[in-house]
Amino acid sequence: MTTIVDYGAGNLRSVQNTLDKLGFGYVVTSEPGTVVKATKLLLPGVGHFGQMMTALDRLRLREAILERASAGVPLLGICLGLQCMFESSEESSDSKGLALFPGIVRRFTGQMRIPHMGWNSLSPVGASRLLKGLSEEPYAYYAHSFYVPEMNATAATTTYAHPYTAILEHDNIYGVQFHPEKSGPVGLKILQNFLEI
Repeated sequence: MTTIVDYGAGNLRSVQNTLDKLGFGYVVTSEPGTVVKATKLLLPGVGHFGQMMTALDRLRLREAILERASAGVPLLGICLGLQCMFESSEESSDSKGLALFPGIVRRFTGQMRIPHMGWNSLSPVGASRLLKGLSEEPYAYYAHSFYVPEMNATAATTTYAHPYTAILEHDNIYGVQFHPEKSGPVGLKILQNFLEI
């Protein structure tokens, strides 16, 4: 069963509405025992890196998510859900992420408006399973102050002052920095592609 992880925050209702529109069944849970039975996992995220990790640990969800990831279950992190897949973040340097990927999530710096909010294009880097069936540079909706630098698992970039990871894909682990549930038909197609993996 497709399982949406509920750690007490995040944009759950919008994600649920999108899955309803696509016609996919799912459960929403904060129970580790339900997470470890998932056949697909969605990890939405809105808020603060440290608070998210504290909530995951309090609910004993960290171990359940990592168990499913190591078992090869497709996992999709959305926005902060992507960022928490890394070792740490400049937003909360003393908080340990899930460490599915090495590296630190960085804060935007410079003269541009922070947070980065609004529509921006996606530039594929090689083949992307999430972007299958979409145009060459589709647009998606962003709302964030921190970003993941380009890395080996980067499947698409976007540029805000400089290029950074918009989509990552590695084996069964997927992440999107934007909000597919707020990105219209493009977001629907990206979530559909994930759910059909």
